[in-house]
Amino acid sequence: MAVVIVGAGFGGVAMALELVRSGHRDFIVLEKASEAGGVWRENTYPGAACDVPSPYYSFSFAPNPRWSRRYPEQRDIKDYLNRLIDYYGLRPHLRCNTEVTGAVFDAAKRRWQIETSTGETVYADVFVPATGQLSRPAIPAIPGRESFAGVSFHSAEWNHDYELAGKRVAVIGTGASAVQFVPRIQPAVAHLTVFQRSAPYILPKPDAAYGRLYRLTFRRRSLLQSVERLLCWSGGELAALGLAGNRSIARFVGWIAKCNLRLCVPDEKLRAALTPDYPIGCKCVLFGNSFYAALTETNAHLVTEPISEITPRGIRTADGIERDIDAIIYGTGFLTQEWLAPMRVRDHNGRDLHDVWAAGARAYLGIAVPGFPNLFIMYGPNTNLGSGSIIYMLERQARYIRQLIEYLGTRPGTVLDVRADVEQRYDTEVQRRLASTAWASCASWYRSETGRISSNWPGLVSEYDRRTRRVEIADYRLMP
Repeated sequence: MAVVIVGAGFGGVAMALELVRSGHRDFIVLEKASEAGGVWRENTYPGAACDVPSPYYSFSFAPNPRWSRRYPEQRDIKDYLNRLIDYYGLRPHLRCNTEVTGAVFDAAKRRWQIETSTGETVYADVFVPATGQLSRPAIPAIPGRESFAGVSFHSAEWNHDYELAGKRVAVIGTGASAVQFVPRIQPAVAHLTVFQRSAPYILPKPDAAYGRLYRLTFRRRSLLQSVERLLCWSGGELAALGLAGNRSIARFVGWIAKCNLRLCVPDEKLRAALTPDYPIGCKCVLFGNSFYAALTETNAHLVTEPISEITPRGIRTADGIERDIDAIIYGTGFLTQEWLAPMRVRDHNGRDLHDVWAAGARAYLGIAVPGFPNLFIMYGPNTNLGSGSIIYMLERQARYIRQLIEYLGTRPGTVLDVRADVEQRYDTEVQRRLASTAWASCASWYRSETGRISSNWPGLVSEYDRRTRRVEIADYRLMP
């Protein structure tokens, strides 16, 4: 049973680990970059770190006693992932510098034909895309963007060769990345202008360095780390209830965010500009201890006027003011609605999956799509979280897909195609539940242009664990 996994980030590695730990060795992982790491390879901007505590941002079977902080930084996360690749012997299965450009299901041969950027064609009995939702940077189509004479780059493609010290720097966006890198670059630049479209809710981040004694305790008494992981899981589930509609929890979290803003920003005018005008949870709730403080410094300025155009010299806003800029940093997120792009995935009739998903991506349990047999997605539609650890979800998806692979392995030459009625009932339920969540109350990266929420899971992670614990073969059509 040959398995091809696309992507060597946490999703692809989670699937590979599940296979190798169950004794399955007939698989390869195709990775477009020169090394593994996914978003933690790409995002090297100053201050890049996770908003999930480190004991919870790890695989349950592989606790990491080497974390340097409660909230792990980019280098620590990437090192952790690569240590697992080495420990479990995944290197021989990993093919780097190999981008998948397309895949088509061959009904006659009952397998997937996968085309790569190297010109090689790879065949698979089971095809597992694990390309994630946050892998392709989004740069807004602002008029005049190409005319800018200075230096510009996206936060996920940080230009480390460009010296920001002493420069007039513009940051477009106030999302999760900007909240982390703005405090790091503000002390060095001559002047920092932050362009904000909508103010985020920011909670204080209870971060702390793990000292030598703490890490030693992790090594010798892993129970301590397990307890901390359980506490993080419990907090994530509680917060998820607030996102799902528990108003008391939502109000309490909102009150903490407002208190944080009031304590950090004494200037009333600036505080008003940084006050969100939408319900908490509708957009991504952020964590940070220094973003507000950075904006209160004399060399920093927050602009809330919409950008009308980018000129060769700088940025002009709707009020007619043009600000001279040396460098522009786009903290504008990712193309979250272009699932599996840019590769083209087609069924045996040549039907493109992107066309099937024209009204918004959808899949049974976020994993299986009717009409695309033996294709199982990691971190697929409606499996993202507003609270909790995505690695928890990835473990459950990998476990579920492994069961499907094992079932197929006992029946060579057959394929599994999720029943359309099963997927429809599931999608109807998920969308109905999402309609009453915080995410339905405003526009955000969680939603498509049609308003459909294709990103997020509507319940607790414990529910997803239960629903993916065992494959119900009756949910699938077995095609001999």
